[in-house]
Amino acid sequence: MFLSTEEFRGKHKMLGLVNATAKLMLPSDAIDEFEGFDQLFSKVENELKRKAKAHQADGVVGVRFQQSVANMQVAPKFLVLTGYGTMIKLPE
Repeated sequence: MFLSTEEFRGKHKMLGLVNATAKLMLPSDAIDEFEGFDQLFSKVENELKRKAKAHQADGVVGVRFQQSVANMQVAPKFLVLTGYGTMIKLPE
């Protein structure tokens, strides 16, 4: 199973889109610690691979990530990372 931000140029069959999201709550005493995004990347990557394997894909190409910060009025901030891409199956 592989993930790539590039397209795959060899023969393959597209199986559809896959996405995954992970979030991290920032405690009020650490409200500006945005390096928390780093740990979210591995969570999203692993979830993309898990979902793609469930569809019998060999890889996910064209992977993109979107980062955001959810600000709540009465609660702490949340770091949110979403990843998505196209699942592919290679010929046997």
